[in-house]
Order: sequence, then structure tokens, then C-alpha cells
Amino acid sequence: EGMTMAFLPYGHQWVGEDDIAAVVAVLRGDWLSQGPMVEVFEEKVASYLGVRHAVAFSSGTSALHGAYWAAGIGPGDEVVTSPLTFAATSNGALYTGAEVRFADVSPLSYCLCPHQAAEVAGPQVKAFTPVSFAGYPADVPAFRVLAEKSGAVVIEDACHALGGERNGKKVGEGAHLTVFSFHPVKHITTGEGGMVVTESDDYADRLRRFRSHGIVKDPKQFLRPAPGPWHTEMQHLGYNYRLSDIQCALGTSQMERLDLFLARRKQLAQWYGELLVGVPHVRPAPDHPGHAWHIYPLWVEPALRRQVFEGLREREIGVQVHYPLVSSHPYYVDRYGPQKGSFPEAERISEGEISLPMFPAMEDGDVDRVVDALQCILESVAP
Repeated sequence: EGMTMAFLPYGHQWVGEDDIAAVVAVLRGDWLSQGPMVEVFEEKVASYLGVRHAVAFSSGTSALHGAYWAAGIGPGDEVVTSPLTFAATSNGALYTGAEVRFADVSPLSYCLCPHQAAEVAGPQVKAFTPVSFAGYPADVPAFRVLAEKSGAVVIEDACHALGGERNGKKVGEGAHLTVFSFHPVKHITTGEGGMVVTESDDYADRLRRFRSHGIVKDPKQFLRPAPGPWHTEMQHLGYNYRLSDIQCALGTSQMERLDLFLARRKQLAQWYGELLVGVPHVRPAPDHPGHAWHIYPLWVEPALRRQVFEGLREREIGVQVHYPLVSSHPYYVDRYGPQKGSFPEAERISEGEISLPMFPAMEDGDVDRVVDALQCILESVAP
């Protein structure tokens, strides 16, 4: 192997000169924390997605917390979601005092299965939170039907799916509330950051209060007479979950290239799919015409995964696993007991998943390099 190859990460931001200039312009201006750029960013995202409201948060996690709170989720309520996700999806519900019920995923999409979700949903269910895993658009219309039957809301965790499409419309308009993340490995980045989008004026109002301590400044919304123009009222126990103008300038600039980023991700996924056909012991990622391709979740026979993972890492290919099931984390086992065996499909996927490098700045040759390395390792570990 003589020459050492440069390290290829599984995901990476692409920050251009325009992005840097946009951030510098804010640094030279009057506003650094929450100022006019926040609304500019929110409007840009809302118009791109074709939704009425977009409310920026400090992270995808705080955005999830805000979405659950805005929907009125709290003690005594249950939220049904997927165990095949990052812990934040269910943690956000626990933060409000609600309880979580996990349901299995569909093997065709790796997303929460509506039939399984319906089976675990008890009378206390107040939200269904499908996760659009890896960027595959979850079956939100099916969850809307379930939610209407039980008086629940649908909160789509679309942290992987900015720019994805279902039925010809952007992910973001289907659920009651949809949550996005702008972490550096995501479709666009603000460093850290998140967003909740909604058609509801009431939810949007609640989200804006929640991210800013529950404090209201609009005299029309005051509960008591104002002693003077300085008056503000804390009406809810909110949090400081604001996104800064510095970050929103970066996000606004990044939005200019979102379509280019998405097209590139789609192209890379297509190449992976073509090159992986017929490779033994692995399964290419589930595809969908509106897939946003945040990650490329390859499935490897579980008995071989560790060797494949370590072999790729040894070859400077930065693979990752998405995810150990949330239900298997010690905290969740302590809280709800061991649930092993309850989610056969999610378990099967989680035990074999390896995320291959997937980010728009990758070179064409990187896909060949990854698949060649994969085949080479498989030949040695599973002759």
C-alpha cells in the first residue's frame, strides 16, 4: 500500500469565501447575538421550504425541545418515536416531562413504521415523531392519519433531511412541526444551530417565546397593565435557545448553495449504489427519489461489521455508525428496562450499519476509493 492516503471524513462542512464574507460583515456591524440576521435566515428557510413560519434555535436538540413544548407535550403525555436515531429525538420529549415509547422501523426506509407506531401508541399518546433517517423522507402522511385519530400531533425529526422531498413537496410542510439541524456535517451549517418550521401561527408564537426565556415584549400580549414602555413579562418557563446573528449570517449564505449541495450528495449516493450492486455481505442504502442523503447508511452483515469498520478506519476512511439504538443506552435501559428483541428491524439495521463518507466537497475518486477498500476488506474477512 506504500503511499498513505489523506484522511477522508464521513462528513464535512463546505465553507466558501462568500460564507466567510457574510460572517465578517456581521462582526463589523452592530448586532452579534440575536439581531436582524435571524429573521433574514428564518425567512430564507421558510420561503425555500414553502412554509409560513421558521423559528431558529441554538441547536437541533433545542429545536426539538421547543417543538415538543410548543405542541403542549408535558407530564402524563407519551411520544412515539424511532429507536434508530440520535438520543436528542427522544430526549427532547423527556425534557418536557413526557414519556417515550419506541416502535420499530420499516426495513424499506429505515424510518419509523406507521403500523408499528400505531400498535405501541396508548391513550396517552400526544405526539408521533418519525425520523427521516439519513435523509429518507419518513411517511408523514400516514402519521397525520394516525395523529388525527388519536388527537396527537406529528413532529417530524428532519435533522437529516433538509431539502428532501415527498410527493413533490419539500420536507417541512407535511408535519405539524418539523425540526432541522445545522451541525457542520448536515446539509448547511451555522456551526451549531437548528430550526422548527410550522404552518401554525400559534405554534410559531410559542416557539419564539420558548427560545427566549418565555418572556413576552409585545404590549398586545401582556397579561397585566404595563407600568411603562420598558415592561416585559415572563409568562412561561422558557430557555435561552437563541441563535446568534453571526451564525444566521453563515446559514443565510450557505442556503445559496443548498441545491448544489443536494445535487452533489444525490450524485455521490447514486455512484455508491451502482458500485455496491453485487458486492457480497453488504446491502446498499434504501433509496427514494426525494432522498436528501445526509449520510450513506451501508448495511454489512453484523458478524463482519467490526472488521469492516476497523479496516476502513485503518485505510484512513472515516466511517461512523448511525446509531446504537436509543433504547439500548444505559440511561434508557435504567428508565424503561431492557427492550432488546422489541424492535427486530431496527436492531438488525443498527447491528450492521456503517455510514460511508458522504459530503458535497468529496472528490469523484473518493467513492471508488471507499468501495475498493470495502471490497478488499470483505475478501480478506469473508473469503
